[in-house]
Amino acid sequence: MKLFQNEITLPSYQRGFHIITDVIVKSIPEIKQIQTGFLQVFIKHTSASLTINENADPTVRDDFESHINIMVPENAPYYKHDYEGADDMPAHIKASLMGASVQIPVTNGKLNVGIWQGIYLCEHRNYASGRNIVLTLWGN
Repeated sequence: MKLFQNEITLPSYQRGFHIITDVIVKSIPEIKQIQTGFLQVFIKHTSASLTINENADPTVRDDFESHINIMVPENAPYYKHDYEGADDMPAHIKASLMGASVQIPVTNGKLNVGIWQGIYLCEHRNYASGRNIVLTLWGN
């Protein structure tokens, strides 16, 4: 079995949902060596998250942002953690709801995802810096 791990820093993204599949694949060129295996993508932050969803129609990403903002609003009167602004606590809740990692099968040197699937960076802060991502690849 082969095992590879790379850590990358994504550029800053505005608040919202962004497809980062190509950035991830380009950042782990060793993927071509794996016939059967897995890639785990992990984000090292508590106010951004990762998920997999529709990669074609950008309105899906807009709808994600709109809906999650309704589910987890800013300025809720019961929030105590607001040291970094109105988006602070909502960003932490959204990140926990969406998750810190995704795991994807690798087949014949490529991500084995559906034709309409892509990896999303879910940026929950208004003014975030680059996000650190750990890529762990293993398989035969």
